[in-house]
Amino acid sequence: MKKLTSAETIVTITHYQNLLSAEGIRTEIRNQHLGGIMGEMPVFETWPQLWIVNDLDFDRATQLIESADVEPHGAPWTCSKCGEENEGQYAACWNCGVSAD
Repeated sequence: MKKLTSAETIVTITHYQNLLSAEGIRTEIRNQHLGGIMGEMPVFETWPQLWIVNDLDFDRATQLIESADVEPHGAPWTCSKCGEENEGQYAACWNCGVSAD
């Protein structure tokens, strides 16, 4: 068993675990209940950790986590109906719901 990563929140670690589970990679979460002793231990020691059950899955798991952390963003666009400026990752206008052209 190898430690893959740790994160400030259990939400991030659970997201990673779900991502890896979908790829058939078994994991274990550790330290998920240590947040209550923060301040008595170094902060990073209390963060939830994600461990890979099978060491042979470590490299593939690392690649999947790294690719999940890269957010694809397109170019910002202006809605043709209401003129609202939208960030590139949105396929529809957040203001009126019209699809990007």
